[in-house]
This record gives sequence, structure tokens and C-alpha cells, in this order.
Amino acid sequence: MRTIETIFDLSVEGRRGVKLPALDVPVSEGLGQALCRETAAALPQMSELDVVRHYTNLSAKNFSIDKNFYPLGSCTMKYNPKIAEKIAGMEGFAALHPHLITNGFTEEMQGALESIERLQSVLCEITGMQAFTTTPQAGAHGEMLGIMMIDAYHRSKGHKRKYVIVPDSSHGTNPATAAMVGYQVITIKSDENGMMDFEAFKAKMNDEVAAVMLTVPNTLGIYNKRIKEICDLAHSHDAMMYYDGANLNAIMGRVRPGDIGFDVIHLNVHKTFATPHGGGGPGSGPVGVSRTLEPFLPDIGVAKHGEQYALTTGGAQSVGKISPFFGNYGISLRALAYITILGANGIRNSAAKAVLNANYIRVRLREHFDIPYDTLCMHECVLSAKTLAKEGVTAMDIAKYLLDFGFHAPTVYFPLIVKEAIMIEPTETESKQTIDRFCDRMIAAVKLAHEDASQFKTYPRTLGVCRPDDTLAIKQLNVRQPL
Repeated sequence: MRTIETIFDLSVEGRRGVKLPALDVPVSEGLGQALCRETAAALPQMSELDVVRHYTNLSAKNFSIDKNFYPLGSCTMKYNPKIAEKIAGMEGFAALHPHLITNGFTEEMQGALESIERLQSVLCEITGMQAFTTTPQAGAHGEMLGIMMIDAYHRSKGHKRKYVIVPDSSHGTNPATAAMVGYQVITIKSDENGMMDFEAFKAKMNDEVAAVMLTVPNTLGIYNKRIKEICDLAHSHDAMMYYDGANLNAIMGRVRPGDIGFDVIHLNVHKTFATPHGGGGPGSGPVGVSRTLEPFLPDIGVAKHGEQYALTTGGAQSVGKISPFFGNYGISLRALAYITILGANGIRNSAAKAVLNANYIRVRLREHFDIPYDTLCMHECVLSAKTLAKEGVTAMDIAKYLLDFGFHAPTVYFPLIVKEAIMIEPTETESKQTIDRFCDRMIAAVKLAHEDASQFKTYPRTLGVCRPDDTLAIKQLNVRQPL
């Protein structure tokens, strides 16, 4: 770890950037003497200019989508249009108090309710679902709601089922969500084409299966050509089809999950529709349902009556409240702005460009990396660094190396079924020039691995934190900069 200059290092005795007014209340007023300090706090003494420069320089050390290419597969770190940020920050939206909803002040929030209703409507159009709710706070929260509604559906028919089926390439939240709602998870292996093995799936499908959770295309970036057969087989056992919408940006405007046969879908609108994503939030996970599951939607919604928008409550079969508000409303606003600006043709074009960019990377790098499933991919491609193992270079080494050249590291070691996986998603917002620079650097990494593999253990060389002990960092996280 390199030492980063701290604000205390810049402190000079007697220097100050602000003069506070004299204290006009007794020191111990309202606190009690026991809570008062006996010695003054050891605060740095600096000019305002030094403070501003210090924190500005620290911020410049961070990677961000405004500065760098983020080829994170599955995470969809695309550019966030500034006009969407501006709309979400408008006072009429941003200054609304959330408890206007809980107290029923619908007259004061007609614009907000209209925006929610509009978003629900366009998401239904894009996905082919009957109804949507924006109440989930994040994608994983939306997943849980989806499985809860599926569970309520089966219970309403007097049968609590036992199993949820997922492929071995699934996002980790899929089996975790199913287990949290009380299901046992059946994992189906992938076949030689990277898709869920249909015959193995067929053998496991039975009347005790509540749902099948799939990402289409899957985490390998492959579209399952037998998806309609999978849906039909599940429905023949009255099982529900759950669509993990993390990869919807590959097919939006081209294919609607509801038309294929999916019954419920959660959308990561903070990914697909270009709003901030990363660092654990902010997120949003609207959930759409077919007509069959509509009665089980949460106990808060929006509907238009004449010229007025009003709050709605769920019926007798509703799963109840999962959130007191409409999720992360600012994220929903950004998504609505993005969809509105693009329009139908723009949505279709975005999916086409995302697929084109991913396949361009796959073809440019196919002679330099192992590609476990070298076929037409969708929005992301998965490479493997296993051919570099004989040189002692790993996928993590490649990821660390890229950081020094202005590229955020790709996703590595996922999907778990690919050894030394490097998962790359360029999204539709990156130019060919940026993608070429990235591919050139990946090719240079392979060349260096063959010429002097030992160099990789020294990367990155330019960052404040370079090669931490990853295991120790997880178990004993310390976010304080040592003085």
C-alpha cells in the first residue's frame, strides 16, 4: 500500500481558512460536563485553498464513469446522461417529502405520481408485462418480491411448493433469494453451448417446482434458443417463469420477456436505463407481472382516475407492503427521462449497439485469450485467462494491470463455471475508439505475460492502494488512512 498524503500532513500551525463566530452558549449547555472534552480536538490547521485542492486531488484518484471505461460484465456501467441528472434534481421532484405519500397528500404530488404511472406504463410496453410496481429499493429486493408473489400464488391454490430451479450460470442473488423465501434450490448444469441443459432441466421439472429463475441472455452473454420450450414445460406443471432482468439491455425493444412466457420480471433500471450504479447503490428494482400474478402486487400503487392520479391499495391477495414509498424515486425519474429521450427507435438501437460492441471485443481478442463459448454473444462476452496460467498470470493480474492504463478492471472469476473468467460488457455508450484502446491494452497484457510475467505482480503502480491482501481486506476492513 502506498502512503497517501493526508490532510494532517498539510497542517501548518496558525493557518486557518475559516473563522468561527464566538460561542454564545455555555460550553456544557444541554450536554452535561461528562460529555465535554478536556482537551481541544487535534484538527488540521489549513487555508481554504489547501483544503479544496487536497480533496479535489483525492477525488481525481477515483475511477468513475465520467473519467474511465468500465468494462464490468453483468454490472452494466454505462454513461449517465447529465440531462437525466438535471431532471431528477428539479426542485418540484427533489424537494417532495416522502411522507406526503404515507399521509395521503396526493394533490401536492400529482407530478410525481404521474411520473411513476408513466414509468410503469412504458416498462409494461418494453417487457410485455401486464402491470408494474416501483416499490422495491433495489434489484435484489425486487427479486425477493417476485418470489414472494410466486409463493403467494401457489399458496392461494392450497399448495406450498418446495423447489426453485436455477442454472449454474445464474447470478448469485437468484438461489439466495429463493432460499430466503423458503425454497430448496435445484441447480441445472450448463451444456456444451453455455445454456441450461434442457434434458437435465426436463428431468428435474415436476409439480413441486414453484418457479424457474433465468437470465436471458445469461451471464455468459448467450441467448437460450430453447427459452420458449423451457417456459412451456414449466407452465405445464403450473410453475412460474421468473426473469432476472439484469441483462435486459441486450434485448430491449427487440424481444419482450412477457411475450416469450415469463410471468414476473425485476428490472435493474439503474443499469439498463442508465442511472447511477455502483458502491451498493443507489439502485431500484421495479417488478412487472403477468395478469396471473397481478392480484399479488404490493399494497401501494398509482392509478389515474379521470385527470387525477391517486394512490391505490392492494386487494385481498396482495403480499402487503415491502416498502413504505415508491423505491428510490430519483432513480425512477432518471430511468423515465432516459427512456423518453431515446424513444422506441432509440431503445432498439441501444440494444443493437450493445450487442455489436460486445461481439467486436470477442472477435478482436479471440486469438489472444481462450473463449470458452466462442459463438455470437449478446451484450457481454466472457474470456478466460487460463491459457496464461503456464506463465503464472491470472485473471486478477490482468485486472490489476489495466488499472494503470485508465481502464477499470473487468469482472473476473464470474461466471463461476468459467475458469479464470474475464467478463466484459462495453455497453452501447462506448465508442469504437475507446473499445479499440481497451482491446489494444488487453493484447499488450498477453504479450507482456509471455515476455516477462513477473511484471504483473507489480501492477498497479500508480494508485494509492495497489495490491492489498484481498482476504484480509474482507475480514478486517479498515477504511481509515494510516497517519
